[in-house]
Amino acid sequence: IGRTLAEYVFLKEFYKDKKNFGYVKINGLEHLEKIKKNGEPVIFFSGHFGNIELIKMQLRKFDIKFAALHRPVNNIFLEPLKEYLRLKYVCQNYISKGRMNVREIVRKIKEGYSIAVMVDQRISEGPRIPFFNKPAHTTTIPAQLALKYKCKLVPIYIERKEGVFFEMTVYDPYEVEDTGDVEKDTYNITLKINQTIEKMIIKNPEQWIWSHNRWK
Repeated sequence: IGRTLAEYVFLKEFYKDKKNFGYVKINGLEHLEKIKKNGEPVIFFSGHFGNIELIKMQLRKFDIKFAALHRPVNNIFLEPLKEYLRLKYVCQNYISKGRMNVREIVRKIKEGYSIAVMVDQRISEGPRIPFFNKPAHTTTIPAQLALKYKCKLVPIYIERKEGVFFEMTVYDPYEVEDTGDVEKDTYNITLKINQTIEKMIIKNPEQWIWSHNRWK
């Protein structure tokens, strides 16, 4: 956590770094190239691993047209600095989480933007879907967008290897199953997303930087 916080000061150095095999090595680069070439919106999803700002930074470096869902930190003194650094070096399009901003998400999708979202955050409402075999309020935004706008889902995992060096993996984009039963499909898609995040956590639990009670 200390390293991650300290690295905000050096986001400029990460941003100036070469696209691959510098501070961040990328596996699955061909998926990013294909997404960029096709120009069709996808839904990138991940959890709070390693340093999540570097995931979005790499998407930006590869000229992926995307917007990221954002939850402001509670500290009113840190948030302005964090927002400034994010906009300058990480992502130029942020959408604050909340019902009121669903229209903005939809607008971005229609304009051809992909959406990046961290799905492991605790939310205060929404369906309780198993996460490590315990029910947890889980965002259904990725599932809803994938169903309505026929977007593929793209899991991404980033892992701190040593010091300030990271390895990021972009997994195969996949289409969701649409049976016509929206409620059931949304549940099943979100369950699969949770299971994907579980596998990422199990791979290296100490990489998961999340201090809130996920099952509250």
